[in-house]
Amino acid sequence: MRLFLDTADVEEIRKGVELGVISGVTTNPSLVARVKRPLKEVVREICALVPGPVSAEVLARDTAGMVEEARQLAAIAPNVVVKIPITEEGLRAVKALAGEGIATNVTLVFSPNQALLAALAGATYVSPFVGRLDDVGADGMEVVRTTVSIFRQYGFSTQVIAASIRHPMHVVAAAQAGAPVATLPYGVLMQMLRHPLTDVGIERFLADWAKVGIAPGS
Repeated sequence: MRLFLDTADVEEIRKGVELGVISGVTTNPSLVARVKRPLKEVVREICALVPGPVSAEVLARDTAGMVEEARQLAAIAPNVVVKIPITEEGLRAVKALAGEGIATNVTLVFSPNQALLAALAGATYVSPFVGRLDDVGADGMEVVRTTVSIFRQYGFSTQVIAASIRHPMHVVAAAQAGAPVATLPYGVLMQMLRHPLTDVGIERFLADWAKVGIAPGS
């Protein structure tokens, strides 16, 4: 399983990459708007930091506009993956872009049916939104589990990205479901790392060593 960071904050990405556990990045218009920088400038900087896939979303909603924007985004760096919404126009764009060898991440997926259509159109990734489904009383992780099962059954090369991750247990559940990727906010990554018993254990070890009267580095 791989972990992506879901952010457009370059400093968060830098810190995540330094930990050695981040393989890619996903962004969207809302995340880019928060950093108040031009989209292409942000994507270019992120691609220089992250050797793996970097998802950047188109803003156009018609097929021709999506394809043109996708070409421009893909030209920024070889590791750009273009995010396309799961609409009729989006599916047409995904099919066209697949024919051009441009990687796509079909976003705003809320059902296995949508994920299946995206895979059939040639998507590189599909992103079921777990947290947003949970918000409306549905089982977001069940969509991930079902989609992973369908893709395995039929040998689709399309990979599932468990998205809209809200807490560390979402990551665990995504891993149990067999999702190849989970994309998560930096704060959730830090929650995964930390545990109060780890802190207590470190303090206890240091306290016991201090009783011996020898400096830790000796």
